Amino acid sequence: MTRQFHKMHGLGNDFVVFDARAEPLTVTPALARALGDRKTGVGFDQLIVLTPSPAADLRMDIWNADGGMAEACGNASRCVVALTGAQTIETEGGVIEGAAIGAEVEVAMGEPRFDWNQIPLADAMDTRPLPLAWDELASPDAVNVGNPHLCFFVQDSDAIPLEKLGPQIEHDPAFPERINVNVASVEPDGSLKLRTWERGAGLTLACGTGACATGVAAIRRRLATSPVTVRTHGGNLMISWAPGEPVRMRGAATHVFTGTIDLDSLPA
Repeated sequence: MTRQFHKMHGLGNDFVVFDARAEPLTVTPALARALGDRKTGVGFDQLIVLTPSPAADLRMDIWNADGGMAEACGNASRCVVALTGAQTIETEGGVIEGAAIGAEVEVAMGEPRFDWNQIPLADAMDTRPLPLAWDELASPDAVNVGNPHLCFFVQDSDAIPLEKLGPQIEHDPAFPERINVNVASVEPDGSLKLRTWERGAGLTLACGTGACATGVAAIRRRLATSPVTVRTHGGNLMISWAPGEPVRMRGAATHVFTGTIDLDSLPA
């Protein structure tokens, strides 16, 4: 079965996008893993499948490269707005609103959630800060912005061995649905320097929901003011938020190429 796809990225966080609104596409964990293989498939951080929605202009389902699913993806949301012109996108984590603003795209990711059972955590505990530690990473804020995040504030985010600590924290029993892990440092100009270990994808050049969660956590801690620039290895995102309001994210969305692939030819 041959299908058309789009390769896109938001600040280096890359996606394969299938528009299945007119022609349905069944995705299994095995197919997602095969497509995500950068040697024998196409390669991506997340696979995006677009389908019709009764609640929005379209629905976006998100598969990680390991075959698991995510509830929301900020960088992918911007890419879908840029690709389709959709202004509302239904996700498992809620409805996202978006619009092109000049050369960039802004999306409203909904209101962040902070209660322990909204993250979710395995046990009731404070989430600001969370009374847990893993080696030099301690006392993060827990924030759900459509999917769950921990936000650690450190002196130098580049000095943290996230390749080691990221998978340990992601799979800690404290997080029954696993967790995304962010380490951020406050720069002299008031911006945030961020690295993210994404649940199911590992280290990525940028994570949109990670930038949203970390921006919100920094504003709540009064480490930053809204809007705040979040600097990732892939580029910059502008995060705006006030209590009781949705968190908004603005940044680039890039279409790389359109291709076709024979799905039946992929390794089982």
